[in-house]
Amino acid sequence: MSSSDNQEINRICIDVQEDCPVPVWIEHVFPFVETVLTHLDLRSWELSILFCKDPFIQKLNAKYRNMDMPTDVLSFEQGDTYVDENGQEWFSAGDIVISIDTLQRNSETFEVPVDEELKRLLIHGILHLDGYDHADNSPEQEMLQFQEKILAQFADVHIIC
Repeated sequence: MSSSDNQEINRICIDVQEDCPVPVWIEHVFPFVETVLTHLDLRSWELSILFCKDPFIQKLNAKYRNMDMPTDVLSFEQGDTYVDENGQEWFSAGDIVISIDTLQRNSETFEVPVDEELKRLLIHGILHLDGYDHADNSPEQEMLQFQEKILAQFADVHIIC
Protein backbone atom coordinates (compact mmCIF):
# COMPACT_ATOMS: atom_id res chain seq x y z
CA MET A 1 0.00 0.00 0.00
CA SER A 2 1.47 3.35 -0.97
CA SER A 3 1.60 6.27 1.37
CA SER A 4 -0.65 8.19 -1.02
CA ASP A 5 -3.50 5.79 -0.28
CA ASN A 6 -6.04 7.22 2.11
CA GLN A 7 -6.68 3.78 3.56
CA GLU A 8 -5.65 3.06 7.10
CA ILE A 9 -3.00 0.41 7.63
CA ASN A 10 -4.37 -0.73 10.99
CA ARG A 11 -6.98 0.42 13.46
CA ILE A 12 -5.69 0.59 17.01
CA CYS A 13 -7.89 1.73 19.89
CA ILE A 14 -6.07 2.62 23.11
CA ASP A 15 -7.94 3.33 26.33
CA VAL A 16 -7.43 3.52 30.07
CA GLN A 17 -9.77 1.83 32.53
CA GLU A 18 -11.85 4.40 34.41
CA ASP A 19 -10.14 4.16 37.82
CA CYS A 20 -6.63 4.22 36.34
CA PRO A 21 -4.78 7.52 35.87
CA VAL A 22 -3.92 8.24 32.24
CA PRO A 23 -0.17 7.68 31.81
CA VAL A 24 1.78 10.63 30.39
CA TRP A 25 3.28 8.28 27.77
CA ILE A 26 -0.07 7.02 26.41
CA GLU A 27 0.25 9.00 23.14
CA HIS A 28 3.43 7.09 22.27
CA VAL A 29 1.79 3.66 22.42
CA PHE A 30 -0.07 3.96 19.10
CA PRO A 31 3.00 4.68 16.93
CA PHE A 32 4.96 1.89 18.64
CA VAL A 33 2.19 -0.68 18.12
CA GLU A 34 1.71 0.43 14.51
CA THR A 35 5.45 0.03 13.90
CA VAL A 36 5.47 -3.47 15.42
CA LEU A 37 2.45 -4.54 13.37
CA THR A 38 4.11 -3.25 10.20
CA HIS A 39 7.36 -4.98 11.14
CA LEU A 40 5.45 -8.25 11.50
CA ASP A 41 3.65 -7.56 8.19
CA LEU A 42 0.28 -7.46 9.93
CA ARG A 43 -2.01 -5.16 7.99
CA SER A 44 -5.70 -4.32 8.13
CA TRP A 45 -5.81 -5.32 11.76
CA GLU A 46 -8.19 -3.95 14.35
CA LEU A 47 -7.16 -4.30 17.96
CA SER A 48 -7.75 -2.57 21.23
CA ILE A 49 -5.39 -2.01 24.12
CA LEU A 50 -6.69 -1.25 27.59
CA PHE A 51 -4.44 -0.11 30.43
CA CYS A 52 -5.75 -0.84 33.91
CA LYS A 53 -4.84 -1.44 37.54
CA ASP A 54 -4.29 -4.81 39.24
CA PRO A 55 -7.83 -5.35 40.65
CA PHE A 56 -9.36 -5.08 37.17
CA ILE A 57 -6.93 -7.46 35.47
CA GLN A 58 -7.18 -9.84 38.45
CA LYS A 59 -10.93 -10.16 37.88
CA LEU A 60 -10.34 -10.92 34.19
CA ASN A 61 -7.58 -13.40 35.03
CA ALA A 62 -9.87 -15.19 37.52
CA LYS A 63 -12.79 -15.29 35.10
CA TYR A 64 -10.97 -16.36 31.93
CA ARG A 65 -7.92 -18.24 33.24
CA ASN A 66 -9.12 -19.46 36.66
CA MET A 67 -6.15 -17.70 38.25
CA ASP A 68 -7.28 -15.34 41.01
CA MET A 69 -4.27 -13.04 40.93
CA PRO A 70 -3.13 -10.04 38.95
CA THR A 71 -1.05 -10.58 35.83
CA ASP A 72 0.84 -8.25 33.55
CA VAL A 73 -0.90 -8.78 30.20
CA LEU A 74 -3.93 -10.66 28.89
CA SER A 75 -4.86 -11.13 25.26
CA PHE A 76 -8.31 -11.97 24.01
CA GLU A 77 -8.23 -13.22 20.43
CA GLN A 78 -11.23 -12.53 18.25
CA GLY A 79 -9.99 -13.61 14.82
CA ASP A 80 -12.93 -12.50 12.66
CA THR A 81 -12.74 -10.71 9.33
CA TYR A 82 -15.24 -8.34 7.78
CA VAL A 83 -15.46 -5.94 4.86
CA ASP A 84 -16.17 -2.28 5.65
CA GLU A 85 -18.35 0.17 3.72
CA ASN A 86 -15.38 1.02 1.45
CA GLY A 87 -14.81 -2.61 0.49
CA GLN A 88 -11.68 -2.98 2.63
CA GLU A 89 -11.29 -6.25 4.49
CA TRP A 90 -10.36 -5.98 8.19
CA PHE A 91 -9.13 -8.56 10.67
CA SER A 92 -10.61 -8.09 14.14
CA ALA A 93 -7.58 -9.36 16.02
CA GLY A 94 -8.87 -8.83 19.55
CA ASP A 95 -8.01 -7.06 22.78
CA ILE A 96 -4.90 -6.62 24.90
CA VAL A 97 -5.20 -5.66 28.58
CA ILE A 98 -2.12 -4.46 30.48
CA SER A 99 -1.91 -3.76 34.20
CA ILE A 100 0.13 -0.64 34.86
CA ASP A 101 0.66 -1.83 38.46
CA THR A 102 2.19 -5.14 37.37
CA LEU A 103 4.13 -3.42 34.60
CA GLN A 104 5.86 -1.30 37.25
CA ARG A 105 6.42 -4.30 39.54
CA ASN A 106 7.90 -6.37 36.68
CA SER A 107 10.26 -3.54 35.86
CA GLU A 108 11.56 -3.53 39.42
CA THR A 109 11.63 -7.33 39.82
CA PHE A 110 13.46 -7.97 36.55
CA GLU A 111 15.57 -4.81 36.88
CA VAL A 112 14.67 -3.45 33.46
CA PRO A 113 13.45 0.01 32.51
CA VAL A 114 9.67 0.48 32.54
CA ASP A 115 9.90 1.45 28.86
CA GLU A 116 11.47 -1.89 27.96
CA GLU A 117 8.89 -3.84 29.95
CA LEU A 118 6.02 -1.92 28.37
CA LYS A 119 7.33 -2.69 24.89
CA ARG A 120 7.73 -6.36 25.92
CA LEU A 121 4.11 -6.58 27.10
CA LEU A 122 2.76 -4.89 23.97
CA ILE A 123 4.76 -7.25 21.72
CA HIS A 124 3.66 -10.21 23.85
CA GLY A 125 0.00 -9.26 23.46
CA ILE A 126 0.33 -8.76 19.70
CA LEU A 127 1.99 -12.16 19.29
CA HIS A 128 -0.84 -13.85 21.19
CA LEU A 129 -3.39 -12.12 18.93
CA ASP A 130 -1.39 -13.40 15.96
CA GLY A 131 -1.83 -16.98 17.18
CA TYR A 132 1.42 -17.53 19.08
CA ASP A 133 1.31 -19.27 22.44
CA HIS A 134 3.62 -20.63 25.12
CA ALA A 135 3.24 -23.40 27.69
CA ASP A 136 5.00 -21.49 30.48
CA ASN A 137 7.21 -18.46 30.98
CA SER A 138 10.54 -20.24 30.61
CA PRO A 139 12.96 -18.48 28.24
CA GLU A 140 13.17 -21.64 26.09
CA GLN A 141 9.62 -21.09 24.80
CA GLU A 142 9.70 -20.33 21.06
CA MET A 143 7.19 -17.48 21.36
CA LEU A 144 9.15 -15.81 24.14
CA GLN A 145 12.39 -16.11 22.18
CA PHE A 146 10.68 -14.49 19.18
CA GLN A 147 9.28 -11.78 21.45
CA GLU A 148 12.76 -10.94 22.77
CA LYS A 149 14.16 -10.90 19.22
CA ILE A 150 11.52 -8.36 18.19
CA LEU A 151 12.10 -6.36 21.38
CA ALA A 152 15.83 -6.16 20.62
CA GLN A 153 15.04 -4.74 17.18
CA PHE A 154 13.17 -1.89 18.87
CA ALA A 155 15.75 -1.15 21.56
CA ASP A 156 16.24 2.39 20.26
CA VAL A 157 12.51 3.15 20.12
CA HIS A 158 11.08 4.64 23.31
CA ILE A 159 7.51 4.91 24.51
CA ILE A 160 8.46 6.33 27.89
CA CYS A 161 11.07 9.04 27.49
